[in-house]
Amino acid sequence: MLSSSQLISSPDSLIIFVMFISTSSLFQSRGISGYSLFAAACHAGWNALIKVGLDPLSTTTLISVGSGIVALAFAPLAGIPASAAWPWLLASVVIHLVYFASLIESYRTGDLGQVYPIARGSAPLMTAAVTSIFVGEKLSALGWTGIVALVAGVLLLSAHGGRHLAEIDRRAIGFALFTALTICAYSVVDGIGARLSANPNGYSVWLFIGIAMVMVPYALYRDGRDVIPAMQRFWLRGFAGGALQVLSYGIAIWAMTAAPIAIVATLRETSVLFGAVIAVVVLKEPLRAARIAAACLIVCGLVLIRVQ
Repeated sequence: MLSSSQLISSPDSLIIFVMFISTSSLFQSRGISGYSLFAAACHAGWNALIKVGLDPLSTTTLISVGSGIVALAFAPLAGIPASAAWPWLLASVVIHLVYFASLIESYRTGDLGQVYPIARGSAPLMTAAVTSIFVGEKLSALGWTGIVALVAGVLLLSAHGGRHLAEIDRRAIGFALFTALTICAYSVVDGIGARLSANPNGYSVWLFIGIAMVMVPYALYRDGRDVIPAMQRFWLRGFAGGALQVLSYGIAIWAMTAAPIAIVATLRETSVLFGAVIAVVVLKEPLRAARIAAACLIVCGLVLIRVQ
């Protein structure tokens, strides 16, 4: 059994830890909420696994290639989505490319510990508003309250993730909010596309293949061939992270065919809470009062969403 020091010095062992959390969340809360929490834990897992010191572009390309390879292996089993879904799938590939480009610029101009939660935390409110107006998915008062509480918890984690909010470069905030807009866009597009596909698993598989196909040329265009040797050193980590990403977002896409898009999108953002758990338990970061308060808000939000 790994000691605490061995666990910290062996980043690959995060897979075991994250899958333990993921499995626990799945079995303790069955149904759409349980699967969505499982997806959130996987999302936190692949984010933890790819913190290998690469630049943001190489990191996102590494995970995209890893998920594309995993998806390609399952393509014969998953099948082909219905023709009605392909325009939505192709639109999602383009939106994901814009998302990654915006996220990379956010990382380059701001503090990762704050920019990422701002982007992820703002997206659920945007998604709830868009789906309420354009998709006709009306949420109850409890549902809206749960979303607001969960988002407040995510943003509270953000406020204590790095520099004070007032010190963040305004460009970084702009990129973070634009990134949130792209998250909203691909969530809505994928929710609709998966429903039209009659095969959400096939939709997910071909989406990841498409994203990998556009990310590699984009990375080569931005950084030239220098990006390839950097990724080769961490190909195993990229493959493992890619598998977790496919599992994470694949489950979310399936869930959006059976539940309101905004609810699934909001539950996915609990990945920030799982990330905080990893930071405290595995990386031995201090458990501050702000983190406890944020966790309480997120849990309250989850409860309200569950009973709405």
